Amino acid sequence: MHRLLTMKRLTVLFFAIFAVMLGGMFAWQALVVAPGDRCEANGGWWDPETSVCARPISIAEVTGRPIGQSRAEASDLKNRELIAIEDRMAAAKAARDADAERQRAALAAQ
Repeated sequence: MHRLLTMKRLTVLFFAIFAVMLGGMFAWQALVVAPGDRCEANGGWWDPETSVCARPISIAEVTGRPIGQSRAEASDLKNRELIAIEDRMAAAKAARDADAERQRAALAAQ
C-alpha cells in the first residue's frame, strides 16, 4: 500500500518550505529593512510607507531665524526693522519735499 506522505516526502517538503521561508526572510531583509538601516546610518529619516530617505532640515533653514530665538522675538525684531525702514523713507521724503520747497522759493524770488 502506497502512502501519500511518506517520511521521505515529508522531509523534502519540510526542507523545501524551510528554504522558501529562509529565502523570503533574506529578501525581506535586503529589500525592506536594509535600505532603512542604511538611510538612518547616513543621518537621514526613513519613511517606510513611501520608501523615501529624507534629509532632516533645521527649523532655522526654514524660518530664517537663529536657533534659540522664539517666534515672538523674531517677529519683534522684524517689526523694528520695518519701522526703521519706514522712518528712513519718511525722512528721505521729507528731505525731498524740503528741497523741492526750497527750489520753488528760489524760483519765486527770481
